[in-house]
Amino acid sequence: MSDPNGDGAATAAETIPLFPLNIVLFPRGPLSLRIFEARYVDMVRRCMRQGTGFGVVLLERPGPETDSAAHIATVGTLATIEDFSQLPDGLLGLACVGSRRFRVLRRWRQDDGLNVGEVAWIADEPGGAVPVEHLPLAELLRKLLPQLGDAYRVADARWEDASWVGSRLAEILPLPRAQKQALLELEDPLERLQRIAPLLRRA
Repeated sequence: MSDPNGDGAATAAETIPLFPLNIVLFPRGPLSLRIFEARYVDMVRRCMRQGTGFGVVLLERPGPETDSAAHIATVGTLATIEDFSQLPDGLLGLACVGSRRFRVLRRWRQDDGLNVGEVAWIADEPGGAVPVEHLPLAELLRKLLPQLGDAYRVADARWEDASWVGSRLAEILPLPRAQKQALLELEDPLERLQRIAPLLRRA
């Protein structure tokens, strides 16, 4: 499919590559990928050469992480590449971290099969401390993260920050993907904690 902006209309939106996946990436969250398709290998090369990232968007319908961008979530997170390596099986391994959230305004497929979208960036969540009633959530997270391997041995842990604590809990809890996506789309970190608390009590 060709670029829909071929009519020359001016737009303030930024165009980024989109990577549909069966996961929800949160800001400052880790993401490990194994890359083998040529379109994504080329995407990674461009991102590294230009110092840019790529957009991770949830596939809203179950199935392979493949060709169509027709059924992806409209809110995603920019992934920036922290490290890369060639894996023993010859695939390209990436270590990424979530950055800014965005809203997909329009999307299309390039001739090489890469999904691309025009996106509007969502403002960073306001900073704020974890409320007293949710401090047990932060303590639980402090106990859980060391059990999750190297990806969560973070140097910039923010145990007092409501946005950071809520995002980490949302990404590690065994929740349905649609529920994780709903938590990602919230713009109030305190509301995110309020929604997570009863989920943990039921668990």
